[in-house]
Amino acid sequence: MTLDLEALYIDLHRHPELSFQETRTAGVIARALADLGIEFEEGIGRTGIAAVIRNPSTDEAAGDGPVVWLRADTDALPVPEQTGLPYASTARGVDPSGTDVPVMHACGHDMHVTAMLGALEALNASRDEWSGTIVAVFQPAEEYGAGAQAMIADGVLERFPTPDVVLGQHITPLPAGTIGVRPGTQMAASDGLTVTLFGRGGHGSRPHSTIDPIVMAAATVMRLQTVVSREVDPRDVAVVTVGSIHAGLKNNIIPAEAKLELSLRYPDEEARGRVLAKVERIVRAEAAASGAEQEPTIVTDHTLPPTINDHAATARLTAAFTRAYGEGAVVDPGMFTGSEDVSWFAREAGAPLVYWFWGGVDPQAYADAAAAGTLERDIPTNHSPFFAPVLHPTIERGVENLVIAAREFLG
Repeated sequence: MTLDLEALYIDLHRHPELSFQETRTAGVIARALADLGIEFEEGIGRTGIAAVIRNPSTDEAAGDGPVVWLRADTDALPVPEQTGLPYASTARGVDPSGTDVPVMHACGHDMHVTAMLGALEALNASRDEWSGTIVAVFQPAEEYGAGAQAMIADGVLERFPTPDVVLGQHITPLPAGTIGVRPGTQMAASDGLTVTLFGRGGHGSRPHSTIDPIVMAAATVMRLQTVVSREVDPRDVAVVTVGSIHAGLKNNIIPAEAKLELSLRYPDEEARGRVLAKVERIVRAEAAASGAEQEPTIVTDHTLPPTINDHAATARLTAAFTRAYGEGAVVDPGMFTGSEDVSWFAREAGAPLVYWFWGGVDPQAYADAAAAGTLERDIPTNHSPFFAPVLHPTIERGVENLVIAAREFLG
């Protein structure tokens, strides 16, 4: 059987699912693997799948050969799609708070799954050209930073051959045909925090009898902006983002509390410690300045380590990509301040990691926007409601990338 990758991608894009809810997506993956005759297990870490292709060398002295892990994430985001595509998502889901939300593959994980399945088909059909073992991990809940650890806790590293290298890729707003990869820190470490500020509720007409947590929250948000602008060396990298504020239910009621959700990013543990300390200091100081009678709470929802590419393995793979695609096709994109949980697999296994980006933007549209100085405005990035990779050659290049990468480390 030959997979129709364009139809597969469109189907996945039309039917996105939130983190740890990827049941239909897992079903699509399982059917494709079964059609290809590839061994797999479902339900790892709730909605994860791991597939394995075993192809030991015919040379007894060579043994079973290298073990290469490939990883693709499967979840979508609570974003209302505005691409206008004929296959745009109209799906809805229920988030962890119980709120009905629109759902969209605004980060390209549908493309990741499509490329992975296409690569497995190609690798499975070319067994006479390589030896070793491929483990393909379809991981849920990357957007929550929890899926990799959920699969690890469910024994994926014990149930499948231990990796000699872990490989992964991510679609990004680079021109289609471009690879972005660098040795060392490729993506930042991050923490997700929930801050609860406690006031004293009351009638909107009697603010003097209350301690207003909304004003407290507003002051906190504004002061947090000074962490990066005034307390971090301009030569260093750090991000402090307040992604949501929740407080109150009616215009004439001052609520008793306000909740902030923060996303923090940094390149290493030292920077992490400094930024976390500054954020905590500001949160507690603003509460005290507002006369809060109860200390705020600061809860860490997730922690992700930096995504660090192994220097030797990255050099080897960069050379392989350059041989395949030519000079100029592989660029150093710099460190991304986004974060990933793929590195947990490599860290827990003690294996090298190489994680790269591949472009999904029409090259002419990218060139025009670059010439006009309007890249930020005209080229939608991941998590935008307008994010939509061009289908071709993005699908084909995503498949080729994984095949080249796997073959580079297989026997």
